Amino acid sequence: MRRGQARRGQALVVASIAVALGVAPAAAAPDARPAVRLLGEQVVPNDLVFQDTAVGGLSGIDFNSRTGDYVLISDDRSERDPARFYTARFPVGENGIGPVTFTGTRPLLTAGGVAYGPKSVDPEEIRVDPWTGDYFWTQEGERTDTVLADPSVRVARPDGTFAAELPIPNNERMQPNSGPRQNLALEGATFTAGGALFVTSVEGSLLQDGPLATTTAGATSRLTVQARSGQLLAQYAYPMEPVFAESRPQPDLGMNGISSILAVDPVDPSKILVLERSFVFGVGNKIRIYEADLSAATNVLDAPLGNARPVTKRLLVDLADVGLRNIDNVEGMTWGPRLPSGERTLILVSDNNFADNQITQFIALAVR
Repeated sequence: MRRGQARRGQALVVASIAVALGVAPAAAAPDARPAVRLLGEQVVPNDLVFQDTAVGGLSGIDFNSRTGDYVLISDDRSERDPARFYTARFPVGENGIGPVTFTGTRPLLTAGGVAYGPKSVDPEEIRVDPWTGDYFWTQEGERTDTVLADPSVRVARPDGTFAAELPIPNNERMQPNSGPRQNLALEGATFTAGGALFVTSVEGSLLQDGPLATTTAGATSRLTVQARSGQLLAQYAYPMEPVFAESRPQPDLGMNGISSILAVDPVDPSKILVLERSFVFGVGNKIRIYEADLSAATNVLDAPLGNARPVTKRLLVDLADVGLRNIDNVEGMTWGPRLPSGERTLILVSDNNFADNQITQFIALAVR
């Protein structure tokens, strides 16, 4: 018997004796804190210019333990400034989140060593490689009447130069009647298993996997697991929620999809946080974060969904419940520092779409 099993056995014996004698064991005092609570938020001005670039479209964030900086990627498709990432610093603690100070920016470069041209790339998520300090980043590709450009996972060095590109599953390639929908392709990404595995998510359902989410039915996305070297290992069906409200005044102008994923534990590959971002025209945004469990799901790598068993999930937090005054287009999340209470901090960032009526919002949550 292992030590943990022995301790559990002793606890059961003690409890049984107490019940037999009519003496109930003392119950542990309940923790009055909510499972997730708001620490604070910061809003970056929409007109902020840093090193001659417009700061906005921040769709991914990760913490770099090597430098102490947060790394952020802009989804500017090289239309305002070259596709790029930023580094920034801000304090996070029990008293909230402090002012955001940008510390650097670099353009992402092609394999040929030049900046990406307008609309040639669509950056979404960025993760710091825990082994090398390089940046793995996703981009959504293109689907139009005349262009079919595959999404991809690319690797950049900290100076922005191209280092590598990972393979993607065949079912995520842009084909005339299959693959991702326009602007609903590779979005979320995270390292797990100590950096040995890389997991990605498709924002919406693939064409061959059925319709998008509506107010009456959810949809199915896919989570793909591959070795850090690129070898594709597994793929799992992820059930997304229905759209939370009907649009107004015109109906059917709402969506829901996965905008970010994050390993719950850096070593355990079975648990992933999934950020479902829903937008409804005339209503606004709903941001829900779920904990997904992959351990019992069916591997559907390059296979139809059929009757595959999807991942299971439980709601971690709905941002409507934490007391935020505004909930904007939150697209990125990363773990921040642990609090003295033992709680972990979860940092979120919103993509303002470079729009005057939206904001770049940094949110800090405490997770028990």
